[in-house]
Amino acid sequence: MIVEAPYLMFLGDVPDQLAAKTAQGIVDWRPEWCVGQHRLPGCKADLKLPDMSIRQAAEAGVRTLIVGVANAGGVLPDHWSATIVEAIEAGMDVASGLHARLASKPAIAEAALRHNRRLTDVRHSNETFATGKGTKRPGLRLLTVGTDCSVGKKYTALALEKEMRSQGFDADFRATGQTGVFISGRGVAIDAVVADFISGAVEWIAPAAAPNHWDLIEGQGSLFHPSFAGVSLGLLHGAQPDCFVVCHEPTRKTMRGVAHPLPSIREVIELNIRCGQLTNPAIQPVGISVNTEHLSEIEARRLVEALEKEHALPATDPIRFGVGSVVRNMLNLYPQSKAA
Repeated sequence: MIVEAPYLMFLGDVPDQLAAKTAQGIVDWRPEWCVGQHRLPGCKADLKLPDMSIRQAAEAGVRTLIVGVANAGGVLPDHWSATIVEAIEAGMDVASGLHARLASKPAIAEAALRHNRRLTDVRHSNETFATGKGTKRPGLRLLTVGTDCSVGKKYTALALEKEMRSQGFDADFRATGQTGVFISGRGVAIDAVVADFISGAVEWIAPAAAPNHWDLIEGQGSLFHPSFAGVSLGLLHGAQPDCFVVCHEPTRKTMRGVAHPLPSIREVIELNIRCGQLTNPAIQPVGISVNTEHLSEIEARRLVEALEKEHALPATDPIRFGVGSVVRNMLNLYPQSKAA
């Protein structure tokens, strides 16, 4: 994958902040690459970047327009094509994490060909994957799992990588979604892999490694989500995790995009253990990650303290409070991974 910085983040006219989570993730973890944002009328998301026209962005040296949206079905609305074509005509490449390929829109494909600009669809891999085998492989693996989709699984894995590396651990973030691939420059968008090969693709993402090496694998969806449970299960089996962190957003009443209520953290722990034991009988939880964005500081601290007592696991918000307590628990349980 070749996506040249700096970036202009294109948000279209998305209806809420969560729909711009791809762009937000890139801004949060690679702010030095992001020059500005471009929004259409009616857009309800804001990355707190300068609003720029396509012309202004080109004059500022932007190399790539990032379609930074994650919508239901990964569609590319027809009325966005004009903006994308304008960016191509201004000399920019275009990269997208949507399921729909950029070149599926004739106007975009023709403009890219005419101006010799690169179209990159990070959700679509050119790799050929085998089916998963479930054979035990060396190395240590952690998977982030969730009570729902879009609750902080990627942020938790990235925060763990940052903290562990700062302490000298041999640890790598392994991206399984389009935003993670943008951030890390490698990985596979698992939800775009043919179902039979999901677990094999994850085995490819996190292969055999040194006994003290940690792969921190980005989770997707939830085993309880009626839309995405199949992806979550294939990822769980392919990751063959030694341990997992449960990610949760406490203010939600129903799972995103459906009417089903959120499962409890206890239910998520129990089902991930039951299903994960197929490829790793020793799988166990090591922490709880709580997205407390919509809570006050006092409410957030009270909640994580209550969850720690209820589940006998370290609980934290990675952004507010860091992940040091989770890393300490990992070291206690897996002393062979001690930093050099």
